Amino acid sequence: MAFAFTDPFETLFNFQQALDQLRASAWLEAGVSGQGAFPPLNVFRKDHDIVVIAEVPGVGKEDLSIEAKGNAIRIAGTKRIAFRDGTSVHRRERRNGRFDRTVTLPIEVDAEKIKAECRDGILAIFLPRAERDKPRAIAIN
Repeated sequence: MAFAFTDPFETLFNFQQALDQLRASAWLEAGVSGQGAFPPLNVFRKDHDIVVIAEVPGVGKEDLSIEAKGNAIRIAGTKRIAFRDGTSVHRRERRNGRFDRTVTLPIEVDAEKIKAECRDGILAIFLPRAERDKPRAIAIN
Protein backbone atom coordinates (compact mmCIF):
# COMPACT_ATOMS: atom_id res chain seq x y z
CA MET A 1 0.00 0.00 0.00
CA ALA A 2 1.46 3.37 -1.05
CA PHE A 3 0.82 6.60 0.84
CA ALA A 4 0.85 9.97 -0.90
CA PHE A 5 2.07 12.78 1.30
CA THR A 6 1.23 16.34 0.32
CA ASP A 7 3.70 19.14 0.71
CA PRO A 8 2.61 21.26 3.72
CA PHE A 9 4.08 24.39 2.13
CA GLU A 10 1.98 23.81 -0.99
CA THR A 11 -1.13 23.58 1.21
CA LEU A 12 -0.23 26.82 2.98
CA PHE A 13 0.48 28.52 -0.35
CA ASN A 14 -2.94 27.46 -1.72
CA PHE A 15 -4.63 28.69 1.46
CA GLN A 16 -2.86 32.08 1.16
CA GLN A 17 -4.00 32.39 -2.46
CA ALA A 18 -7.60 31.66 -1.46
CA LEU A 19 -7.44 34.35 1.25
CA ASP A 20 -5.98 36.87 -1.20
CA GLN A 21 -8.80 36.18 -3.69
CA LEU A 22 -11.41 36.63 -0.95
CA ARG A 23 -9.93 39.99 0.12
CA ALA A 24 -9.76 41.18 -3.50
CA SER A 25 -13.42 40.35 -4.15
CA ALA A 26 -16.25 42.86 -3.63
CA TRP A 27 -17.96 40.52 -1.18
CA LEU A 28 -16.55 42.29 1.89
CA GLU A 29 -17.63 45.71 0.60
CA ALA A 30 -21.36 45.07 0.45
CA GLY A 31 -22.32 46.14 3.98
CA VAL A 32 -23.35 49.63 5.03
CA SER A 33 -20.70 49.68 7.75
CA GLY A 34 -18.14 48.07 5.47
CA GLN A 35 -16.15 49.63 2.66
CA GLY A 36 -19.20 50.51 0.52
CA ALA A 37 -19.91 53.84 -1.13
CA PHE A 38 -20.40 56.83 1.15
CA PRO A 39 -22.64 58.68 1.46
CA PRO A 40 -25.49 56.25 0.85
CA LEU A 41 -28.11 57.89 -1.33
CA ASN A 42 -31.43 57.48 -3.08
CA VAL A 43 -32.12 59.05 -6.47
CA PHE A 44 -35.67 59.34 -7.71
CA ARG A 45 -37.72 61.18 -10.29
CA LYS A 46 -40.44 63.64 -9.33
CA ASP A 47 -42.38 64.76 -12.43
CA HIS A 48 -39.66 65.91 -14.88
CA ASP A 49 -37.05 66.58 -12.16
CA ILE A 50 -34.66 64.46 -10.09
CA VAL A 51 -34.27 64.45 -6.30
CA VAL A 52 -31.20 63.05 -4.53
CA ILE A 53 -31.38 62.24 -0.83
CA ALA A 54 -28.03 61.46 0.83
CA GLU A 55 -27.23 60.47 4.39
CA VAL A 56 -24.37 62.62 5.69
CA PRO A 57 -24.42 62.26 9.49
CA GLY A 58 -21.63 64.14 11.19
CA VAL A 59 -20.78 66.16 8.07
CA GLY A 60 -21.19 69.92 8.35
CA LYS A 61 -22.59 72.06 5.54
CA GLU A 62 -19.23 73.80 5.28
CA ASP A 63 -17.58 70.41 4.60
CA LEU A 64 -19.85 69.55 1.64
CA SER A 65 -19.35 70.36 -2.03
CA ILE A 66 -21.95 69.78 -4.75
CA GLU A 67 -21.24 70.14 -8.48
CA ALA A 68 -23.43 69.45 -11.49
CA LYS A 69 -22.67 69.24 -15.18
CA GLY A 70 -24.79 67.81 -17.96
CA ASN A 71 -26.35 64.65 -16.59
CA ALA A 72 -24.01 64.09 -13.64
CA ILE A 73 -23.91 65.29 -10.05
CA ARG A 74 -20.88 65.15 -7.77
CA ILE A 75 -21.09 65.13 -3.97
CA ALA A 76 -17.80 65.52 -2.12
CA GLY A 77 -16.85 66.39 1.41
CA THR A 78 -15.07 65.48 4.59
CA LYS A 79 -16.40 63.58 7.58
CA ARG A 80 -14.45 64.39 10.71
CA ILE A 81 -14.39 62.34 13.89
CA ALA A 82 -12.30 63.88 16.63
CA PHE A 83 -11.02 62.10 19.73
CA ARG A 84 -9.88 63.85 22.88
CA ASP A 85 -6.20 63.83 23.71
CA GLY A 86 -5.18 60.73 25.61
CA THR A 87 -8.08 58.69 24.23
CA SER A 88 -7.36 55.08 23.40
CA VAL A 89 -9.57 53.69 20.64
CA HIS A 90 -10.89 50.23 21.46
CA ARG A 91 -13.07 49.73 18.37
CA ARG A 92 -13.53 51.96 15.35
CA GLU A 93 -16.43 51.32 12.97
CA ARG A 94 -17.46 54.87 12.08
CA ARG A 95 -15.58 55.97 9.00
CA ASN A 96 -14.06 59.38 8.61
CA GLY A 97 -12.09 61.21 5.99
CA ARG A 98 -12.68 62.52 2.49
CA PHE A 99 -15.42 61.16 0.23
CA ASP A 100 -16.27 61.86 -3.39
CA ARG A 101 -19.22 60.40 -5.33
CA THR A 102 -20.37 61.08 -8.84
CA VAL A 103 -23.76 59.85 -10.01
CA THR A 104 -24.88 59.76 -13.63
CA LEU A 105 -28.50 60.82 -13.97
CA PRO A 106 -31.06 59.70 -16.58
CA ILE A 107 -31.68 63.33 -17.62
CA GLU A 108 -29.73 66.53 -18.22
CA VAL A 109 -30.17 69.02 -15.38
CA ASP A 110 -30.27 72.81 -15.29
CA ALA A 111 -27.26 73.59 -13.09
CA GLU A 112 -28.40 77.20 -12.54
CA LYS A 113 -31.63 76.14 -10.78
CA ILE A 114 -30.33 73.39 -8.47
CA LYS A 115 -31.29 73.72 -4.80
CA ALA A 116 -29.76 71.85 -1.86
CA GLU A 117 -30.78 71.58 1.80
CA CYS A 118 -28.96 69.85 4.64
CA ARG A 119 -30.71 69.19 7.92
CA ASP A 120 -30.26 66.57 10.67
CA GLY A 121 -27.68 64.62 8.66
CA ILE A 122 -29.86 64.40 5.53
CA LEU A 123 -28.82 66.18 2.33
CA ALA A 124 -31.60 66.82 -0.21
CA ILE A 125 -30.66 68.01 -3.69
CA PHE A 126 -33.38 69.15 -6.09
CA LEU A 127 -32.27 68.91 -9.72
CA PRO A 128 -34.61 70.47 -12.29
CA ARG A 129 -34.58 69.00 -15.76
CA ALA A 130 -33.02 71.23 -18.40
CA GLU A 131 -35.57 72.75 -20.79
CA ARG A 132 -33.66 71.48 -23.83
CA ASP A 133 -33.88 67.94 -22.40
CA LYS A 134 -37.66 67.96 -21.81
CA PRO A 135 -39.78 66.09 -24.33
CA ARG A 136 -41.66 68.30 -26.77
CA ALA A 137 -45.11 67.71 -28.19
CA ILE A 138 -45.15 67.69 -31.95
CA ALA A 139 -48.21 69.10 -33.72
CA ILE A 140 -49.47 67.09 -36.63
CA ASN A 141 -50.70 69.06 -39.64
